[in-house]
Amino acid sequence: MIFKELFPQNQCQCRTTGGQNKYDFQSAYNKKDLAEVNARRQAEFEHFQRREGLPRPPPLLAQPNLPFGYPVHGVEVMPLHTIPIPGLLYEGPVAPVYEVTLRASLGKLNTLADIPEDVVQGRGQKQMTILTKDQKILNFILQHVTYTSIDYQHNRVDMVSMESQSSVARFPVTIRYPVIPKLYDPGPEKKLRNLVTIATKTFLRPHKLLVLLQSIREYYPDLTVIVADDSEKPMEIKDDYVEYYRMPFGKGWFAGRNLAISQVTTKYVLWVDDDFLFTSQTKIEVLVDVLEKTELDVVGGSVQGNVFQFKLLLEQGENGDCIHRRPGPVQRLNGFPNCVVTGGVINFFLAHTERLQRVGFDPRLQRVAHLEFFIDGLGSLLVGSCPQVIVSHQSRRLSEDPELAALERNYSKYRKNTKAQIQYKLALHYFKNHFQCST
Repeated sequence: MIFKELFPQNQCQCRTTGGQNKYDFQSAYNKKDLAEVNARRQAEFEHFQRREGLPRPPPLLAQPNLPFGYPVHGVEVMPLHTIPIPGLLYEGPVAPVYEVTLRASLGKLNTLADIPEDVVQGRGQKQMTILTKDQKILNFILQHVTYTSIDYQHNRVDMVSMESQSSVARFPVTIRYPVIPKLYDPGPEKKLRNLVTIATKTFLRPHKLLVLLQSIREYYPDLTVIVADDSEKPMEIKDDYVEYYRMPFGKGWFAGRNLAISQVTTKYVLWVDDDFLFTSQTKIEVLVDVLEKTELDVVGGSVQGNVFQFKLLLEQGENGDCIHRRPGPVQRLNGFPNCVVTGGVINFFLAHTERLQRVGFDPRLQRVAHLEFFIDGLGSLLVGSCPQVIVSHQSRRLSEDPELAALERNYSKYRKNTKAQIQYKLALHYFKNHFQCST
């Protein structure tokens, strides 16, 4: 029996059950504009694929009873560099003459063995043939074969073949530079202020921001706090450990996030909203310990018990993918019984600064946006959640002070996405993320 639903399909669908929301992103465009939009979208997607080396090479299928030994994974060379190819070996039947041909497409082949040219033909070329009556000499030559990358190409895969009579083996040689580290020195004492910077974005709520800063100082008197503010009037903050950056009025939520994290110089950054409130349960050290001892890039806490954990599930389709958000965690986090691995968390999280900066926050999203960051980071961010680390939330009730109440009413005008902004966000998913729909 074959279960067809288990096989990957060329198309995906967004089916809903039990009151789930469904969004068809294509519907955000006017029908008369859709043909031109799709043409631009396809052109940009193909450009993205070229830069990323997509699609990946097809699966390698080994022939039965091959007479070769060869590497199946892990051969890497930097652009314009030379490496020995490990593991090449011939163990076929005895023959009067052994003939083995190696072929490459993005590099040149050679051998370090000092052998006459009539035995090794095509040294320094994309095709090299070995002809010998002695199997020991053949294997000696194979053990010293080298591969040289000849073009300045990055993140490409050369499928090298090894042939003898009707037997053909293929193996990948990956051409790329190693990832250059970006390390942060925590200092000899590894103090928290040398490891963590707090970042926030504020807008038309100076009184909320001041309460947040006061609560931070109660528990962390010397941690640097970076504030990005796109309010109408600038604030005056008397705190030696606060860096305050003013932005054009109403520049937006994600633009402010980008500005704030761009100024972080520590290994980790803690993101908080400007109306949060630190308490004795806001233990940054616990989140630091998790990131120091795991491979997580981001770890969230909870806001007054609200954890907002969700999974992101992707289905691939020929004309665009389908993204699905489901509540809850994926699995427990090894070594931390109170923490889980998940796809996204609430707006209170500690992250590796470099990873956060690499994904970034799309400045086109000006008002309500959160899920979109984790969608952009899907495939590159590993996210966890430790709900026992709790930050509180300031009162949502309208202030009794008339002046502050007026500020809060003004802020509320900008709090929600307009219908036009929602349509723009859907269109952004369709074009930028190459999605069809979501549930």
